[in-house]
Amino acid sequence: MFSEIRAVFSRRYLLQNTALEVFMANRTSVMFNFPDQATVKKVVYSLPRVGVGTSYGLPQARRISLATPRQLYKSSNMTQRWQRREISNFEYLMFLNTIAGRTYNDLNQYPVFPWVLTNYESEELDLTLPGNFRDLSKPIGALNPKRAVFYAERYETWEDDQSPPYHYNTHYSTATSTLSWLVRIEPFTTFFLNANDGKFDHPDRTFSSVARSWRTSQRDTSDVKELIPEFYYLPEMFVNSNGYNLGVREDEVVVNDVDLPPWAKNLKTLCGSTGWP
Repeated sequence: MFSEIRAVFSRRYLLQNTALEVFMANRTSVMFNFPDQATVKKVVYSLPRVGVGTSYGLPQARRISLATPRQLYKSSNMTQRWQRREISNFEYLMFLNTIAGRTYNDLNQYPVFPWVLTNYESEELDLTLPGNFRDLSKPIGALNPKRAVFYAERYETWEDDQSPPYHYNTHYSTATSTLSWLVRIEPFTTFFLNANDGKFDHPDRTFSSVARSWRTSQRDTSDVKELIPEFYYLPEMFVNSNGYNLGVREDEVVVNDVDLPPWAKNLKTLCGSTGWP
């Protein structure tokens, strides 16, 4: 089995540097949590000398498996390869997520992908128009100027001595938000129900429309969610293929399959034409 190991990454678990993620030749990975960081180091030096694999232009050394995200970023050749368009935006973002410690094996540290487009209303989508793309220099909570002012004013006028001031009272990625995006497919349906006393969320909060979710992320002061990688490659997440009863919204719309933007004539269009080369 050791001969099947292709990469070893040090990971955090519950904010502690006590975990490892091992990637195998069959493209699966397993995450282990240990009592302390010293044990992590011992395990790394007991495993094959594979580093973090061969994809990032880094030496296959055990010290690389123990490197920090910043060290991996600075030492890797991936940014240069991306700038030369040798790898896609998707591949580069997956690289950043992976070295940052984000993993499919931990809902609390799930990979994050951004909202890229701003137009989910038109019948046709013109990808040559800059206005159809989101400003990626700003966090999701700062895209709407009025909402950005609200957050800034709340921070500046904060008077509660029991807690420090803050801009956002939620996060761009949480276990709950990840489960909400993936609620229609297993095992995430079961995870969601287990976390919510066996019940689905209120229909008006359930992911039911791409355009509706985008609008909420721009208007609701308690919603600054980004997306997940599956949004760009997994059409099954938009389909209620198991026929779950997800309820009826207050506008009397039955929550079933996710409503697509008008320009997305099918799921392949949505997942394949959203700004990723």
